[in-house]
Formats: sequence, structure tokens, C-alpha cells
Amino acid sequence: MTNQTYVVAVIEDDEILRETLRSLLTAHDYPVELYESAEAFLAAVGASKASCLLVDIHLDGISGIDLGRGLAAAGLRLPIIYMTGSPDETLRARAMQAGCVAFLTKPFTPTALDEALSAARRRSLS
Repeated sequence: MTNQTYVVAVIEDDEILRETLRSLLTAHDYPVELYESAEAFLAAVGASKASCLLVDIHLDGISGIDLGRGLAAAGLRLPIIYMTGSPDETLRARAMQAGCVAFLTKPFTPTALDEALSAARRRSLS
């Protein structure tokens, strides 16, 4: 699977960060879908071509972790990379228990994102 066939859905309520992530991901040949909320992603889930999710934990409305749990309960098992600007060990533990493949602390480096995407791709193949 090439980057060009591995679609990353970014679910982030900060418009500037959403656009920055789009630029970074497309520069590495990843197709990107952008959503400003978990609800927006859920409304489009039937049309989404996402291979993995890059999700802010602290979203308005449905949180990133609750989104991941809900998708898993519905049988949609996409690899999820959680990101947050307010990390703590309890939050990290909740994210890991929810089955995330990576936990990124904002701001994160392009290398950290690339490593997280590699982990997500490995999870997709298993």
C-alpha cells in the first residue's frame, strides 16, 4: 500500500492545525480528509475512504476517545492516532485502553507523525 492509497482522516477543531496537517500529509503523498468535529466525521462515515484517523482528544461535543470507542463498538476498526495539547498519564492510559496506535503531544514533529502513521499502517495490515 503506497501513501497515495492510505487516506488519513484528520479530525481536529482548530482550523489552522487542520490545514497545517493537510499540508504536511499531502507533502508526503497522503490523501487527506478533514473534519472539524467527531460529529462531522460520523455524518460522512459512509462516504469516507479513511484508512486511519488522526484525532484530537479534546474536541467540542463528542471527544476523540468517545469517537474511537463508538466506532469500535459499531464494528469500524480503523487505526487511530490520538493527539492532544494537554497530555497527562491518565489521558494517555485512557487513549491506550481505547486501542489507539499512537499518542502524540502537540506540538509534535513531522518525524513523530510519520512514526505514528507507520504504526497505523502496520496495524492496518495485521
